[in-house]
Amino acid sequence: MIMVDSCGWLEFLSDGPLAQAYERYFERLEELVTPTIVLYEVYKKIKRERGEEDALRVAAQMHRTLLAQLTPSIALYAADLSMIHRLPMADAIVYATALTEQCQVVTSDQHFAGLAGVVFVAKGK
Repeated sequence: MIMVDSCGWLEFLSDGPLAQAYERYFERLEELVTPTIVLYEVYKKIKRERGEEDALRVAAQMHRTLLAQLTPSIALYAADLSMIHRLPMADAIVYATALTEQCQVVTSDQHFAGLAGVVFVAKGK
């Protein structure tokens, strides 16, 4: 299973410079795991920049993935990971969810660089 972080979703949806590198991870949405905090971040950004209709369309697409809820145990795990790896809250929740669900995180977010179980999509690749 694979988990694409918010920056990957946004890059792919906006046809950004790394969209092609992310494309292969979106071929089978039903095999993607999406933490609810990623749903929140992507919906919010799309709604702010492109409007509610586009945001709802993207949210519907994200609902085709396996949505992973933020449970109390993941929240505590995320807090520990945040302190260990100096991760911001949302990134710690994504990483804790990925480790709990035994997924690789696919991202371009520098906060994840060098962490175990992360596929880092860098610019120019």
